[in-house]
Amino acid sequence: MTMLNILIADDHAIVRQGLKQIIAEQTDMHVIAETSKGREVLALLSSQKCDLVILDVTMPDRNGLDVLKDIKLHYPAISVLMLSMHPEDQYALRAFRAGASGYIMKDSAPVELVNAIRKVIRGHKYMSESVADMVASEMTSPANKLPHELLSDREFEVLRFIASGKNLTEIGEILSLSVKTISTYRARILIKMNLKNNTDLIHYGIEHSLTT
Repeated sequence: MTMLNILIADDHAIVRQGLKQIIAEQTDMHVIAETSKGREVLALLSSQKCDLVILDVTMPDRNGLDVLKDIKLHYPAISVLMLSMHPEDQYALRAFRAGASGYIMKDSAPVELVNAIRKVIRGHKYMSESVADMVASEMTSPANKLPHELLSDREFEVLRFIASGKNLTEIGEILSLSVKTISTYRARILIKMNLKNNTDLIHYGIEHSLTT
């Protein structure tokens, strides 16, 4: 029997423990490593034989989408199952565009997680019916996107921080970017979304549940 080697990346210890317990009940799955930091994922992959990464969408030190893109760049054969507590309409499509094999919510039942792992490791995509509907809608009606759906992944991330009340300096520290760079992203966001200032961004973020 071939053992499936899994790496878990999530900044919450209780989530990692729960995932390990679920996986430990499967005779053909094994957690080879775990980390609470997105920046450690590539280093672990370079020293471990891994088939699947279960990756949190939002971690404090590095955005999960950025980590996902690096994994697919350096280790394209490794499947990535994104794990999220955020509504699917915020990150699911972005994750699949970046190369994710699946997207599952943190409040999913254990059996659903196991099914997702088995599906993506066979080379298929795992998504809920609502995400499948979003994918189909994007393909048939790409012009019907909401303003925030037109933003790049980084612009969307900055929008969420602004909508949550963080200033440019705070955002720069979180993303390890200069205030000038964050200011540039903010300017692009305002133009793309046809908004005037931070107050408009905050109102929009609250209205569409985009706060962190």
